[in-house]
Amino acid sequence: MCKWGTDTLLWVLIPAELSHTGEAFWAKRGIDACIADLVQALNDAGIYTSNSCCGHGKGDGSIMLHDGRELIIKTPKNTE
Repeated sequence: MCKWGTDTLLWVLIPAELSHTGEAFWAKRGIDACIADLVQALNDAGIYTSNSCCGHGKGDGSIMLHDGRELIIKTPKNTE
């Protein structure tokens, strides 16, 4: 997992209910670099994301979808 603050800017769809205008719009947002490719792929496929965090090595990560589902990104177990 990446260090907190290591972001990649991606265009994401801001849903109407989270918009100050009441209209959906696209905006650039910082996404944790280590999951940015996954977030981009989901959005490119029309599976829009509303929030994400990789966990930064402290726990599981997650990606929240516009439809209310949550994808859990499991933290690898230490095999040492």
